[in-house]
Amino acid sequence: MFKTVRGMRDLLPKSAQKMRHIERVARDVSKLYGYEEIITPVLESYELLAAKTSEEIRDRMYKFEDLGGRKVAMRPEFTASVARLVVNKLKNEPKPMRLFSTGSLYRYDEPQYGRFREFWQANYELFGSTRPEADAEILMLTNNVLKNLGLKNYRFKVGHSGILLGILTQEGLDDQQQNSVRQLLDKKEWNEALTVAKKVGVSKNGLEVLTSILEMMGEDPWEDLVQIKKRVQDYSTAVEAVNNLQKIVKLVQDSGEQLELQVEAGFARGLEYYTGMIFETYVPGLDIAIGGGGRYDKLIELFGGEPIPAVGVAQGIDRIVLALTKQKAAPKTPKQKTAAVIAIKPICMGKALEISAMLRKKGVFVELAVMGRSIRSALSDANRREVDYAVILGPKELKENMVVLKNMKKEEQRTVSIDSLVQEILAASS
Repeated sequence: MFKTVRGMRDLLPKSAQKMRHIERVARDVSKLYGYEEIITPVLESYELLAAKTSEEIRDRMYKFEDLGGRKVAMRPEFTASVARLVVNKLKNEPKPMRLFSTGSLYRYDEPQYGRFREFWQANYELFGSTRPEADAEILMLTNNVLKNLGLKNYRFKVGHSGILLGILTQEGLDDQQQNSVRQLLDKKEWNEALTVAKKVGVSKNGLEVLTSILEMMGEDPWEDLVQIKKRVQDYSTAVEAVNNLQKIVKLVQDSGEQLELQVEAGFARGLEYYTGMIFETYVPGLDIAIGGGGRYDKLIELFGGEPIPAVGVAQGIDRIVLALTKQKAAPKTPKQKTAAVIAIKPICMGKALEISAMLRKKGVFVELAVMGRSIRSALSDANRREVDYAVILGPKELKENMVVLKNMKKEEQRTVSIDSLVQEILAASS
């Protein structure tokens, strides 16, 4: 018996419905903010995807040589593909340019709760602006997605890549040494990160500064930023990074949006291309980020394009499903009327098809009884599927242009004219 490849999943109807609902909400929010949808290939050249991601992700990519002898890989994230598209086809588009994409991604991680080898994301990218209001927009957009999905008590962990970068660069660490430290910080292995920092030559003062900012996780983001600035005052680039993050936080607070922000100066994300604000979102009881992003002003240039600043976020659709399930949050979607159309005799089937088409044109979800079951069995099946109404067609009723309309929840039925059937279903309370 064939089974799914380890780390891959079959999504059955209820799971697929939850995933698509999140995707719909994410797409609706993208339209509200002016983001235009694009679709990029699942398969890209390995060189593109490996160009500016972490060593850990490079090691976990699904990569192979195709029949043409090209080294290719399945995308582990969206941003590299979007950057390629911007460089090749969208470089002359007016700025700002807002792009939305959604789909499946692939990493050879060890399967565990909330971590799959095939997973889905909704991705937003804003190109062309270096200003803090662009970063604030991404934070507020993320808040709107999670709020519109009905999530509660989620929080934003916010940092700035320039804080660590400023300290480590001034301490004389090269890119490889910095990445070694940042990767350990990304895994929250802080003691190991400090040990590596010491080994590669970070000064005593630098280690003290790193230790002090790693320990800072207060409840007042503004006060935390004031304290962080004091502690990194000997590192000018790090101070500039704190100033930038202060502007972003101030804009979010001034907007009136209620975002629970927690500043972490030692926060590092796994992708190496971030140049500014970085953030992740969390919900209580789920010890994994449900989304995250940040600013990457040099990525387009690294892929051969003109310098174009950018900021973006990826929402983890699978993980949001877990968060919604944990919080027992029901999707906030308008209830669609559903009906089962049942022909008692074969002679009535043509009319059943006609009525089904008529109802669908008016937005009623219709399941036509196609198994040739008895009326009792057909009604039992309709009840099992939680259908709102059963439309029953018999020869006698059809001669009078009538049908039997049964409210399945109330277990009430009456005879109505075919001409008024749509109105009867749409006007009635289920």
